[in-house]
Amino acid sequence: MNIPSLETERLILRKFTIDDMKAVYEIFSDKEVNTFLPWFPIKTMKEAILFYENQFVSKYDQGNAYIYAVCLKDNLPIGYVNVSTEDGYDFGYGLRKEFWHQGIITEAGRAVIEQLKKDGFPYITATHDINNPRSGNVMKKLGMKYRYSYEEQWQPKNIPVTFRMYQLNLDGQEDRVYKKYWNNSNIHFIETDI
Repeated sequence: MNIPSLETERLILRKFTIDDMKAVYEIFSDKEVNTFLPWFPIKTMKEAILFYENQFVSKYDQGNAYIYAVCLKDNLPIGYVNVSTEDGYDFGYGLRKEFWHQGIITEAGRAVIEQLKKDGFPYITATHDINNPRSGNVMKKLGMKYRYSYEEQWQPKNIPVTFRMYQLNLDGQEDRVYKKYWNNSNIHFIETDI
């Protein structure tokens, strides 16, 4: 399946290319931007190229990678939105901090969700560290609903993290809850004050 480019009022969403290495470096090297992401910030352009090859190209080559570079109309990436095609359909995102608080990821996320609906995705999930509630606010703006919280020893950082799991059902089955994270964690609970 070839993932189409998308366009919104302010943004172009497209695949990353080898010409984007400077942008990949800027997005994935910032310590603050990457604090709550599963990988360590990259430190060199060589690491940026390896990251691109391992995280993007290998998945693009499979033909079904929903990994979008989020670009302003100048077509330069300032962030990303990705969705796993595995059973959790995990929805993730990141954005250079000088573009935070402008609704960019919410705008990009809505466009990607519309494409996922067209492509027959039944639902998406997303998780955020409880210490990063702004990420949860993005999930809520995208129409996702909080389902539960769970603790995980997060790799490769090897730190304990309590995550909140949100879900958006795209096929009308509103009662469906993706339980894999709940089932895999010995510590799980439902917060009532979210």
